[in-house]
Amino acid sequence: MDILELKPVFKDYIWGGTRLRDDFNLECDLDPVAEGWMLACHKDGKNTIVGGELDGKTLEEVIENQGKIKVVGTRAEAFPYFPVLIKLIDAKDNLSIQVHPDNDYAQRVEHEFGKTEIWYVLDAADDATLIYGFNEKISSEDFRKAIEENTLMDVLNVVKVKKGDLFFIEAGTVHAIGKGALIAEIQQNSNSTYRVYDYGRVGKDGKPRELHIDKAVDVSVTEPAKYDIKPFGEAKEINGGVSQLLTECDLFTVNHYDVKTKIELEADETSFNHILVVDGSGMINDKPLRKGSSFFVPANFGKYEISGECEIIVTNI
Repeated sequence: MDILELKPVFKDYIWGGTRLRDDFNLECDLDPVAEGWMLACHKDGKNTIVGGELDGKTLEEVIENQGKIKVVGTRAEAFPYFPVLIKLIDAKDNLSIQVHPDNDYAQRVEHEFGKTEIWYVLDAADDATLIYGFNEKISSEDFRKAIEENTLMDVLNVVKVKKGDLFFIEAGTVHAIGKGALIAEIQQNSNSTYRVYDYGRVGKDGKPRELHIDKAVDVSVTEPAKYDIKPFGEAKEINGGVSQLLTECDLFTVNHYDVKTKIELEADETSFNHILVVDGSGMINDKPLRKGSSFFVPANFGKYEISGECEIIVTNI
């Protein structure tokens, strides 16, 4: 099977902006454009194939027809679902303060898996911040009280961010992206989110957006936040560019490449590769790529080339 170009799925959440359309030239009629789901096999959004003999089919259909292990890789045997969901997120305004459940809770209550994720900051306004956990240890009762008394911001850990920062957000960590941040998010394939606080905003129906306080209190880790905003690995010169390990865990491995001329990568039998182009242009083998392109390289494809001058994020299992 050839390398597949994917059409994103877009979401128009109220906090979104226009950068995915204006800066990434992604075709979308939504306003605002909050998220682009760049790799998605989820009930709430499924990528379709662009071009070639599989044009118009969903990636999920391709996997079902050709076989999970063949397309996704042998490591997919450890997952009863497609393993990851990858997004571009444009926060023109603050996202709601929220938390995601772990696998056990999510399977029991939501009938899907939990959500651990990473944020890689692609760009950030000078005053952009993120919320990451608590600034002190509190009890679940005090957490609930802070929500009810509108003093939650007093106990949360607010972090100033800049381009190139990376946050590893385990399930159970209270968090939020702040306005002015442009984020690449790699996460477990789940959409279970418990909203804790939403700044008093209303949705398109004119009503306050739903909060999920009981569930959030159930799943949140209320210890002080422990985090490191640096990628896991140091940037290093390779033939044709610069590589950097962003993160590695039992769910996914993510690398960043700054391609100067041409680099060679490989998708072996263990895992697919997903290529997200976050800047520049070039080619992936004989296919043109540009900022905002999303490509799925099937497992066991073998070696392939990225050429040109571009910045890419490569995810595998």
